[in-house]
Amino acid sequence: MKTTQGKRRGGWGRRVATGLLGTALVLGAAGAGGYSWLRLTSEPRTAGALTAAGLGQSVQVTRDAWGVPHIRAQTDEDAVFALGFVHWQDRAWQMDFQRRVAQGRLSEVLGEAALGQDRFLRTWGFQRAALSALPALEDRTRRLIRAYTAGVNAAQAQGKVAPEFRILGYRPEPWQEVDSLSWSKLMAFDLGGNYEEEVLGTRVVERLGEGGLDAVMAPYPAGAPTILSADELPPQAAQPASRLPSQAVPPGALAELRAHLAAARTLGLQAVPGKGSNDWVVGGARTESGKPILADDPHLALTAPMLWYLADLQGGGLNAIGASIPGLPAIVIGRNERVAWGVTNVNPDVQDLYLEPEDATFRTRTEVIRVKGQPDVTLMVRESAHGPVVSGAGAEGLGPRVALKWTALAAGDTTMDAFLGLNYAQNWPDFTRALSRYVAPSQSFVYADVDGNTGYYAPGRVPIRRGWDGSLPVSGDGSREWQGFIPFEQLPHVYNPKDNLVVTANNQVTPPGFPYALGNARNWSEPYRAARITALLEAKPKLSVADVQATQTDTLSPMWPDFRPLLLAARPADDEARRALEALHGWDGQQTVESVPSLLFEAWMMGLREMARDELNDETVMNSLSVLNQLRGDGELCAVQGQGDCASLLTRTLTAALTDLRERLGPDMTRWTYGRLHQVASNHRAFGKVSALAWLFNHSAPTPGGTNTVNVARPEHGTFRQTHGPSYRQIVDLSDPDRSLYIGSLGQAGSPLAPHADDQMKRWIAGEYLPMSTRPQDWGQARTLTLQPTAGSSVP
Repeated sequence: MKTTQGKRRGGWGRRVATGLLGTALVLGAAGAGGYSWLRLTSEPRTAGALTAAGLGQSVQVTRDAWGVPHIRAQTDEDAVFALGFVHWQDRAWQMDFQRRVAQGRLSEVLGEAALGQDRFLRTWGFQRAALSALPALEDRTRRLIRAYTAGVNAAQAQGKVAPEFRILGYRPEPWQEVDSLSWSKLMAFDLGGNYEEEVLGTRVVERLGEGGLDAVMAPYPAGAPTILSADELPPQAAQPASRLPSQAVPPGALAELRAHLAAARTLGLQAVPGKGSNDWVVGGARTESGKPILADDPHLALTAPMLWYLADLQGGGLNAIGASIPGLPAIVIGRNERVAWGVTNVNPDVQDLYLEPEDATFRTRTEVIRVKGQPDVTLMVRESAHGPVVSGAGAEGLGPRVALKWTALAAGDTTMDAFLGLNYAQNWPDFTRALSRYVAPSQSFVYADVDGNTGYYAPGRVPIRRGWDGSLPVSGDGSREWQGFIPFEQLPHVYNPKDNLVVTANNQVTPPGFPYALGNARNWSEPYRAARITALLEAKPKLSVADVQATQTDTLSPMWPDFRPLLLAARPADDEARRALEALHGWDGQQTVESVPSLLFEAWMMGLREMARDELNDETVMNSLSVLNQLRGDGELCAVQGQGDCASLLTRTLTAALTDLRERLGPDMTRWTYGRLHQVASNHRAFGKVSALAWLFNHSAPTPGGTNTVNVARPEHGTFRQTHGPSYRQIVDLSDPDRSLYIGSLGQAGSPLAPHADDQMKRWIAGEYLPMSTRPQDWGQARTLTLQPTAGSSVP
């Protein structure tokens, strides 16, 4: 084991400062006058009346006290038009940046520093996949996308310019219909597949043999909670789980694959231990009201602006409120007047790496990448029958041709039909009919309705593999091909479960006996969150919304009982280590900002998670379950270069953790409170590491929670920052839907100069919520903008 805790590599964000500093200094020198000018030219109009080309009839947009728009229109098209309008008003830069990521066009505005990301994005072909999805969508979806696009462009025509466009010196292009599908492809990458696990697994097998896989990447424990129970499975025979041998990836190609992963991480698209989401639904037999309560909190990268945009839409038949994503014409998570739904990641294995033989047939396409201040870069991308060649960014002569097969890159993706269909669902048949159009990324949907019904479904295209499990790269010689997809009707689901409870926390979906393999035993998150949520919900015979709120914001470490006897048995190397062990001995496991033991625990765990680095000769960070298994079994990974055991590892890593904390915080251990280092880092995607601009665009504050707490707030390895977490929370009370609650991680506005840039953050940290209500009396001080059509301007 070797320790590199605290060391971090610089990304392109740090290097985009060239060309920006001058602009920033000019703005700073302008002082109050420049600040006022920026606000005047960037803040949207939110009151009075505006004409908008493409609108059919007048629409009222009332922004409540937190900037959440409540849209009231006569038709669904006009309601979605208005959603596009307010999305662009409040999040123009975010929308343009997201589509540039999908298109692989960051270098045009950020320069050569973003070229590696563009190579990765162009090679994988996210934008090509989005273009192929448009023709497959239903007529209603196409109409609403068309209306949304018109609304975005009508807002763009108002002439307001986000500060980022001025700093970078360019104006955004008009919105296109395909742009509403592009970001969903990046979300599919962030939430689906096991490409990263295959690359890590290849490295493990190369260095430790296949027996090392379970040591570095612990399988899901037998007997741990699964989303569905055995009595909720369909009565079908399970398929055999035998596995054919994998294919070895030569070092050169493996290095190129890891370069793709590095590019993805720079964009915030990476797998991190403890990253996940929670959602659950409680049936009326378990609630005080006698009607269901549904909760959801997706755990994603925390950025500025935040990913989600809260909105309330009412049109002719559309009546939905919840969390939207700027760029998408739908409420993604939320409720309508009858049905509520929540979403977490299933994470089935929907990606495979194929080592194509020398005689494989390839198609070639040319991608031209424009680079700000530099000549254009030409990229040759090859594609096999399985998909794009992702080793060497598609370049020739870089070793074996490693191709990627992935459900989200296949033509005919109708996932947008599903999300829009959920907005209209009135019952379980409508809900499942909408989900039948879902492709990627596969998600765990929980369901509840005002009639008292509850349910769960895991839709999406999940490949059927026979004789191999997809955990490692395989030969592209035709011997390891997908045998279609699991039929929708046979995907995991349950309606009105007998125990009146469905809990999902990215844990294993089905117990043994399910007829299809959703993934291998290492696909699932550790079971800590699922077990803790279930225990809290089963602790009371009747649950209230307040009980569910307390569960959703719970900060008790469910790992601590497992690790406590192992860590406290460590031999201290000196008096400082002895004092640390005494502090941990009295710890109750609550990960609050004032807690010293919480920081000691997380710092110690950071060192322990590095135990495989000397064996793998890389920067692998193991998850907590893998560490626990090694400590309990005095595993071989505890040794350093073959020397030592887990007892010596515990002593050494505790000393290293204390040395690190002393250097950061000083010698007084009583002042080493968790919140001094553990702070949310909602950073700007382009300027977050540019010192002259970061102070304006980034948002930070101490936060509770930690690795595997229900309120997930895993400290980033080496920095202790919280970079991922509950990006949105909702609790829907089906006994009175307008008494429901929701909250985002930051604020509605994208501009750091706007009043709603971060006004939800303090509430979010404190575990408080906003009213998820369609009633004006719940909106607080509001401002209303009337959008009026220009003559003959309706969307065709």
